[in-house]
Amino acid sequence: MTDKLHRVAIVGAGTLKGKELKETLNHGDFPAVDIKLLDDDESLGQLDAVGDEVTFVQAVTRESFEGVKVAFFASEEPFTRKHWTMARDSGSLVVDLSYALENEKDASIRSPWTSKEVTDDELGAQIIVPAHPAAVVLALLLERARTAAEMKSAVATIFEPASEHGRRGMDELHQQVVNLFSFQPLPTAIYDAQLAFNMLARYGEESTRNLDAVERRIADHFQKIASPRVPIPSLMLVQAPIFHGYVFSVYIELEKKAAVGDLAQALAGEHVEIARAGESPNNVGAAGEDNILVSLRRDAQRDNAFWIWAAADNFRIETLTALAAAKQALEMRKS
Repeated sequence: MTDKLHRVAIVGAGTLKGKELKETLNHGDFPAVDIKLLDDDESLGQLDAVGDEVTFVQAVTRESFEGVKVAFFASEEPFTRKHWTMARDSGSLVVDLSYALENEKDASIRSPWTSKEVTDDELGAQIIVPAHPAAVVLALLLERARTAAEMKSAVATIFEPASEHGRRGMDELHQQVVNLFSFQPLPTAIYDAQLAFNMLARYGEESTRNLDAVERRIADHFQKIASPRVPIPSLMLVQAPIFHGYVFSVYIELEKKAAVGDLAQALAGEHVEIARAGESPNNVGAAGEDNILVSLRRDAQRDNAFWIWAAADNFRIETLTALAAAKQALEMRKS
């Protein structure tokens, strides 16, 4: 176990991910003795609480990373690309929650929640990218479902929340709702389409983000963290008009019949909470929860097929994964 306390930095401390990461660090068991809050000019000087002490958000400089053992980048992709080499050159372990570095040669995509072990080539990686939270949820659920019976196929529809676009994505959805009720033009800078009271399989042409690219990232991360014995699910990513929390509709077909109770028992365990009979998980109920909330039922047409309905707090799952991966890396370096 890691018993030494380390100095850490959160780059992008003012973002939604950064705030979630700080809160999780404050209340978790990560071995941090000092937490530096770093961000861009917009957040500089803002007061914040780290544990029992009040601190303020500082600018990102090379000196910021002196003595920092782990640098968590919760900033937007361009900001991460601009500053991450400062952390690397200082010797810090770089943990990238922005996905800006996932294609760097030495980056290792990880999820300690799933069964795939870290390879020898990845042990010394200085860049760790926590797997996308949707990939983590799917990999964990499908790995456990397979213990009830071998799986023929899996299909997942993933409902993405506005918070995956950060504060601007949430603000645009909120303003669209307000403007619709007041018969005003809709802001569309983020989605280039109406999201309020609507579901989107694609954004407008002027959107700076692409659902197809996120869908590919989820599929790629799934393959990197899931057991090779689990089938790669067919995916459909949908932008939902919800502010926070992922929802999943997952269809699995097993090689043989299995009892609902046996499958529920296989799914249950660390990080997964099975809903009581008659209850249905939802993104509101999952907010702030460490666990993935799950319900399931047999398919009406096939005895060997099931539907899994799941909900999870996207930022909580991602920050927990990031902290677990960083802690694992520190232990590997020590051993």
